[in-house]
Amino acid sequence: MDSVHSALLRDNNGAQNMTLKRIPATAPLQQQLDAFDEDGGVIVEGLFPADTIATMRDAVLSAAESVEPGSTDQGLGEAGRTFDGARTIRFSSLGKLSPAFFELLDNPRYAQIADSVLLPNCGSYWVNTGQVMLIGPGETAQMLHRDCLNWAQHCAPLWPDCAEITVSAMIALDEVTEELGATRVIPGSQRWADFADFGDPSQTVAAELEPGDALVYSGKVVHGGGANLTSDQWRNAMHISFVVGWLVPEESSPLDYSDEELESQSARVQRLLGHRSYDPQPHFGGGLWLRQVRKIEA
Repeated sequence: MDSVHSALLRDNNGAQNMTLKRIPATAPLQQQLDAFDEDGGVIVEGLFPADTIATMRDAVLSAAESVEPGSTDQGLGEAGRTFDGARTIRFSSLGKLSPAFFELLDNPRYAQIADSVLLPNCGSYWVNTGQVMLIGPGETAQMLHRDCLNWAQHCAPLWPDCAEITVSAMIALDEVTEELGATRVIPGSQRWADFADFGDPSQTVAAELEPGDALVYSGKVVHGGGANLTSDQWRNAMHISFVVGWLVPEESSPLDYSDEELESQSARVQRLLGHRSYDPQPHFGGGLWLRQVRKIEA
């Protein structure tokens, strides 16, 4: 039996919804996909191995000692700093910290979920973010948003029937509680009629996680980082998201790693980090991300 927990909340029409299901990674894939489709996200318990998470955690916390909270801006200046948080530490290029990052990218169940969500709309996908998100004591709640806003020119005209273009996993490196700033989600909001409607914090539920658990969610669902209500504890988590191969990702992963650094990694990891070309097949379209007008072979 899988453990399925839910929370009650009201949607924009005042209806009651049972949402944010918790399903073990060992459960049948279709259970996780059904919950993802219904609520816009699902907590997959034990998605990543404990030893890999412990290794990644140690590397992340060591690197975080030299990163100033509030120093990132999403490339948007002051507006981006507000979004990222004054007491939050973010950084990427995580494969340079530990090979455990490549193991996370190669996780078979996350690959199955991402394949099911994204491949109906693309030939392959690549890393959108591979980023640490450490929420510090006293941090306020992040503004609610949809990740697909990065590509609003695609989504807004077709909303809410636009294709799924990005899928994310918020991964716990330590226990993540509501008090520490667990990600807050409005389940079902991926189907709301208004693309610019981000709801209200009272409609959100907290995605509490144990180390290795992940909140896997659609780029269309409304969510945001929670407030850290503690005075001396950090929310230690990281984010791995994918985007369809015909869109520009948020992070420039292909510039972070040389061919030599990735030569021992799997073809999947190489492709995810932009060291393989995009082939649209079986969909209609042209080749992208070529080198000398030739495909970089997988």
